[in-house]
Amino acid sequence: MKRLISGLALAIAFAASAQAQDAVPGSEVTFNAAAVSDYRYRGISQTRLRPALQGGVDWVDHDGGWYAGAWASTIRWTKDAGGDGSVEIDLYAGKRGALGGGVTYDVGVLGYVYPSNGLHPDADTLELYGQLAYGPATLKYSDATTNLFGFADSRHSGYLDASLNHEIAAGWTVNLHAGRQQVRHHAAADYTDWKAGVTKDLGAATVSLAYVGTNADKAAYASPANGKFTGRDALVVTVSKVF
Repeated sequence: MKRLISGLALAIAFAASAQAQDAVPGSEVTFNAAAVSDYRYRGISQTRLRPALQGGVDWVDHDGGWYAGAWASTIRWTKDAGGDGSVEIDLYAGKRGALGGGVTYDVGVLGYVYPSNGLHPDADTLELYGQLAYGPATLKYSDATTNLFGFADSRHSGYLDASLNHEIAAGWTVNLHAGRQQVRHHAAADYTDWKAGVTKDLGAATVSLAYVGTNADKAAYASPANGKFTGRDALVVTVSKVF
């Protein structure tokens, strides 16, 4: 796991370096930053229902469809679970392309890294994913090739999600999502999550407002720090910028 994560990091660094030297025609590097009222991942709060700061870098080869990137967010859940660390770092790489008839695909690998998390099993997780899209609609499946976020003996847990991001007016996009998380050998941790929201492009920044929720078991997803249910329904506000 650590060797593969290191390989992903090296590939991302090489891609960014190549772009800086104009060695890869048709490619570009972009950066992003965001502040969120609650970092929800698959409907579950990663910050004990509190705000987070986030940012990342992406490299895209527009001609070949290849991409790689890194993203990070402040978190609380690893400490709450009895470990350590306050940052999540995601490293990813993949390829996008067209299948014909308006259908596109996206396949890749995503590593979630929790530096110095100290949990047993380790919280670090590696997933392979595949996505099909038609217009604004997507269907995606992710398979964990390691234990999933510290759940013991949970290799090959899966997450299936469907999303619709449809522009309804200039600068306005409706965001709909539903997903199903299955944690292998931990049936009590299985749940469905959903989101309904709207995004407004203000030019200087993008603002999103979303209503998120889950039907997760309240005992399985209660914060060890204060007992609050981390999958409860809530409004989440995001302010982001790509540059």
